[in-house]
Amino acid sequence: MSNQQRATERARSSGIDAVLRKPIDAGLIPGVVALAANQDGIFYQGAFGRRAVDRPAAMTADSVFRIASMTKAITATAAMQLVEQGRIGLEQPMRDVLPIIGEVKVLDGFDDRGVPRLREPKRPVTLRHLLTHTSGYSYDIFNPDLGRYVEFASLPSIMTCKNDSLRVPLLFDPGTRWEYGIGIDLAGRIVEEVSGQNLETYMRGHIFDPLGMNDTSFFLPDKLSQRLVGTHARGADGKPVPITLEFPHDGDFLMGGGGLFSTAADYLSFTRMLLFGGALNGARALKPETVALMSRNAIGDLEVPVFRSANPAFALDIDFFPGQIKRWGLSFLINTQDVEGMRAAGSLAWAGVHNTFFWIDLARRVTAVLMMQIIPANDPHVLETLFAFEQAVYAALR
Repeated sequence: MSNQQRATERARSSGIDAVLRKPIDAGLIPGVVALAANQDGIFYQGAFGRRAVDRPAAMTADSVFRIASMTKAITATAAMQLVEQGRIGLEQPMRDVLPIIGEVKVLDGFDDRGVPRLREPKRPVTLRHLLTHTSGYSYDIFNPDLGRYVEFASLPSIMTCKNDSLRVPLLFDPGTRWEYGIGIDLAGRIVEEVSGQNLETYMRGHIFDPLGMNDTSFFLPDKLSQRLVGTHARGADGKPVPITLEFPHDGDFLMGGGGLFSTAADYLSFTRMLLFGGALNGARALKPETVALMSRNAIGDLEVPVFRSANPAFALDIDFFPGQIKRWGLSFLINTQDVEGMRAAGSLAWAGVHNTFFWIDLARRVTAVLMMQIIPANDPHVLETLFAFEQAVYAALR
């Protein structure tokens, strides 16, 4: 029996299936898809429940999900490919590429009349700032001050993908703080400007096709829409109810920070590429040294704080890895200590607002993807499932 076969057998006996069925049987989650792999290959794949509570279609391994902010790591990969080619620099002021960034001001609060106070930033915004959420850009849906400014200035939300949505101010000087924001949407626009292609075309040629990610796109052709999972929220009784929550795909730009559709299998191909140092099945997307750079702390002494949301219907507050200092790479959350029974220190991770997740454990050579479609992000029942899934994955490898 091969190492992969042994891991697969242990995965079955470790209770991963039971972990994923539990919230579905309790009526807390409509459906879920999960995959896990190590250096020997994929050792677990499971799909349970239904694609939507109001449709009979069963969840399948090839179901299509809105991966939202899991798009960010792919956009960062595209940007770093251009860095490798010498077409842009990580420390280069991005006003050189995208003039709208050169127009940005810092919001220093509001006067007594409610008029925003703006000033010049003390340093220019670089690509590093954009990829690490240290640029000063935030999200109007999460930060009340920025939401207030957007309302005052009658700007569209980033969720509209309109060019004017990028005309928001910074909340602090670049490089002085970490705050989750639209930086990678701007990085996506930079990829488009430098490459001369829209993100769909660029990623198709340089990431999706080489890695065999045939079910990943900013658009929904029939072959994907037929397998699309429904979006849900929690009703008054705590049970999932169907809702409509779609990011536009006919705006002025493609949302590099959150616009992709994908499958768990496709995304696992992407994370395995990173686990293997930039290549998968003979196709190289990044140089090993670039992956190493992206996997290291890229924010110095800054820390990733407790995530606070001004929009609890969309996302709940969360402290990732309580008691730990958290860092950020290019562009991943990095835990700095081992998590008992789970990932090792230095693992890379992030998620999407619809409750899709991935992690890449570089030390233990494990990567996994877990996908659901229910808001708010960081829903307690979802997090319970995520943590139990991760524990079961590592139990299968012991």
